[in-house]
Amino acid sequence: MIDWSNLLLAFRKAAKGKRGKPSAAGFEHQVADRLLQLQRELTDFSYRPGGYVNFTIHEPKRRRVSAAPFRDRVVHHALCNVIEPVFESQFIADSYANRAGKGTHAAVDRLQEYARRYRYVLRLDIVKHFPSIDHAVLLSNLAGTIQETEMMWLVERIIHSGEGVLAGEYEMVWFPGDDLFAASRPRGLPIGNLTSQFWSNVYLTPLDWFVLRDLGCSAYLRYVDDFALFSDSKRQLYEWKQAIIQFLCGLRLTIHEPPAQVIPCAHGIPWLGFVVYPTHRRIKARNVVKFSRRFRANWAEYCAGKITFAEFDASVQGWVNHVRYADTWGLRAHVLGQGLVFKRSDF
Repeated sequence: MIDWSNLLLAFRKAAKGKRGKPSAAGFEHQVADRLLQLQRELTDFSYRPGGYVNFTIHEPKRRRVSAAPFRDRVVHHALCNVIEPVFESQFIADSYANRAGKGTHAAVDRLQEYARRYRYVLRLDIVKHFPSIDHAVLLSNLAGTIQETEMMWLVERIIHSGEGVLAGEYEMVWFPGDDLFAASRPRGLPIGNLTSQFWSNVYLTPLDWFVLRDLGCSAYLRYVDDFALFSDSKRQLYEWKQAIIQFLCGLRLTIHEPPAQVIPCAHGIPWLGFVVYPTHRRIKARNVVKFSRRFRANWAEYCAGKITFAEFDASVQGWVNHVRYADTWGLRAHVLGQGLVFKRSDF
């Protein structure tokens, strides 16, 4: 992991798309010296992660994001370069988050494929997933695969650096066998770390295999903490739901129970910003409203000279590239043509 070639690759990955930012530019200014310093710290076990910068985002929902210093992001990439391929072989094929060749749109395609083959779906999601991840459980899962003491030392450093970052987001849940000390168990992964996304997949992989092997559900997929099971039997899906609730207790996780109902696939399945039907797809109405407001605000900023046309166009193209995976031709024409007046000077 500490080979020069791996550290240099890690820097390039961390700097991709961010070379204009002061933190990345400052690191790159003396990149050889800084990578050598990281290499020394990792070799003699003196490496210490820095503090996080916290901020809140509100789309698609309110989340507290914690950004690590740039040098720590280089270390995260260096670690993942080495251990991700090992764990990748353990992940199920239908786990779609933060994996090469997967992603949101592949997950939507797969969900629709299952919706065409089965009558009913059970969609579940975890309550406060990242704030709830228990460090002891996670480290136990990782240690089962990572045998090197030196590598586990670094893994522990990175995981413990996020302890308490999301403490305000977590509401204590008591599980069978807990004592009073359970409230002080280290938990939580910073949303924004590359490693956090990876740890999440490792943490929930036992659930994936439990559903496939123990429950015998062959039509199952997961994206981060959203997962769906399909069957032609409503009773079977409700039985699986209770089994999953019990299994998640061992991971110290809970699901949002009221929305976790079995529904006919023909009624539409809310999934990653879309509503997926066996025959077509739609965009959730609230997402359309949010973009319409942002679109008008960005247009006003462009007209006022606060942003360039390229910046305005980038925001539009990002939305178009997302919603084109649904049946949205008419919607795109309506939203993008809502009352805008272009000047000759704009072209």
